[in-house]
Amino acid sequence: MIHGLPLLRRFPLQHATYRLLTRTRPSTRHSHPSLVRLRQNSAWQPLRPPNPADLPKPRPRVIKPPFRRRKWVRRLFVISALLSTAYVVDTQFNAASLTRSSRTFGTGLLVGIDYKINFRAHPPLAASIEALHARNAQRMFDLLRHNGGLYLKIGQAIAMQSAILPPEFQQMFQKMFDDAPQNSWADAERVIREDFGKSVEEVFGVSFVGEEGKGVMEKTARASASVAQVHWARLPDGREVAIKIQKREIARQVGWDLWAFKVVARVYTWWFDIPLYTLVPYISERLMLETDFENEANNAEDMERLVAGETRLNGRVYIPKVYRELSSKRVMTAEWIEGVRLWDKEAITNSWQGGWHTGSAGAGGTALPTVPAHNTKFDTRVPPDAPKNELFKPDRTSWRGKDGKGGLGVSLKTTMNTIVDLFSAQIFLWGIVHCDPHPGNIFVRRLPNGNPEVVLIDHGLYIRMDPKFRHQYALFWKSLMAFDNDTIKEIVTSWGIGNPDIFASATLMRPYEGGDNSTLNELRKGGSGRDQKERAFAMQAKARDGIKQILGDETKWPRELIFIGRNLRIVQGNNQFLGSPVNRIKITGLWASRALAESRDLAWSERWKNYVYHLRFRVVLVLSDVWFLWSQIKQVLGVGRGMEDDIEQRMKVLAKDFGVELNHGVFEG
Repeated sequence: MIHGLPLLRRFPLQHATYRLLTRTRPSTRHSHPSLVRLRQNSAWQPLRPPNPADLPKPRPRVIKPPFRRRKWVRRLFVISALLSTAYVVDTQFNAASLTRSSRTFGTGLLVGIDYKINFRAHPPLAASIEALHARNAQRMFDLLRHNGGLYLKIGQAIAMQSAILPPEFQQMFQKMFDDAPQNSWADAERVIREDFGKSVEEVFGVSFVGEEGKGVMEKTARASASVAQVHWARLPDGREVAIKIQKREIARQVGWDLWAFKVVARVYTWWFDIPLYTLVPYISERLMLETDFENEANNAEDMERLVAGETRLNGRVYIPKVYRELSSKRVMTAEWIEGVRLWDKEAITNSWQGGWHTGSAGAGGTALPTVPAHNTKFDTRVPPDAPKNELFKPDRTSWRGKDGKGGLGVSLKTTMNTIVDLFSAQIFLWGIVHCDPHPGNIFVRRLPNGNPEVVLIDHGLYIRMDPKFRHQYALFWKSLMAFDNDTIKEIVTSWGIGNPDIFASATLMRPYEGGDNSTLNELRKGGSGRDQKERAFAMQAKARDGIKQILGDETKWPRELIFIGRNLRIVQGNNQFLGSPVNRIKITGLWASRALAESRDLAWSERWKNYVYHLRFRVVLVLSDVWFLWSQIKQVLGVGRGMEDDIEQRMKVLAKDFGVELNHGVFEG
């Protein structure tokens, strides 16, 4: 212990512990086994640093990213995986509906923001208002063409009104009537099997391997539109039919497309303060019905019945028969039509080379002559990008002559007169209106007596007018022709429209000169004393205000006017395209007055009073005849192009005061 004293002095704490342990009584030590005497068994050695050779090798240092960065990397990975999965599922099982809707929202938001920022006299992010229109027209055109389906229908509706849009939009929408790409035959087969529960061969009794006693069918579509494509077939009993098959993706896309349309319309209504959204549900309902082929079959049969019961149209107009037993929600089978489409003026008017007292194939309801398939001369009039499958339909164009330059040899005036009569009867007399009468849906055939027969197809887009509104609309048209401004104002005000003059001009598709022109004078006054850019902006802003005035109180606005205006615009375009052979405005006004005297929905006394007014009205129409005759004289002398062109020239002058350039016909391009 004496030798350890220096250490105890240096470490007093250890010394105290040592004394405690050595002074503890034996009984205490036994009761507390943890208190034991510490002994140093080995010799003391000074502290030495460890040998580096004996230490383990160092491990590389792992530098971990900050916690937040790692968290966002994981989130980004999860989001990317979810989006990729959603995209694959959407494209494979949902016809890319979500992708198309996202594209719609993105484009709509971009266009809306662009106009919100730059629609002003001196745009901050555009060279001019024209450049602003051009880039947004391109965006809209790309969206409609890329999405396809019902978007093409919307694009065609815009194209029909593109003459009142800025020139940049007009140029973009000139090709919206081109044929859409057709789907594969496998898709068409699947639609038929899903609707009928049978194969194509079982449903239509056809064979693709030449079985005797069976019919034949072409796998290549003869026409392809935005919603459906049409195939030719000959049934076992010899009937030739047009089988309209809805594109398979449409059923899955239509709900999403209309929802996206509603959302964009709702946002634009709020954003630009234009009361458009209240019209959207009605438009959506009509577009949805257009995808239901049972509804189309109902419309076709109703129109066939109405035409057959109208002596002024029976024998001049033909509606193809629908075969219900071979039709469903997405498949419609109807009588095949051999004819010339309305846009082929040369084929309509060139000399007839088909024989004396003979008509074109199927005209007048005659059966098509059958030709054995092995003797068939294949018809090559199919889209150039169509699948290359064998074609069986006989070629029945011998009436064109050996040089192929012959035609039906019928009068454009008689043809167009029949067309205006037909659609005027629909609007004013029956209240059941075909709203898509563009030249592709109208065929012309030659009757044995040399007169034209008009065939109307594609009965999907129809409206049915309320009788009260139909009578008001007929009286409105009659009042336009008679410059009865008090009646016009009374009717238009009841529809919630704030400016009768503008609406009258829009209805006639020519400047209405019977009103007070207060809006037009205000527009001209507002544009004076400004530079060109400021005046252009002011006029376009006034045009937007004019739309608000036309819509007025949207709760009273008759929804039917949307599609009636479309019908009238297309009929006007047809007449203009054919060289204005008829006085369209007079014929339309005459049917409006006549319907008021003939409508079965009115009381007998009111009909009699309207008949007396109708006789007086016919005298008023003499002035319209004088104007039309003067237009024809100028056309013959080479100093005019016809009444519709004269009207359009006058509309151009009026439109300039609204900041709008009218620079092409509705079907140009």
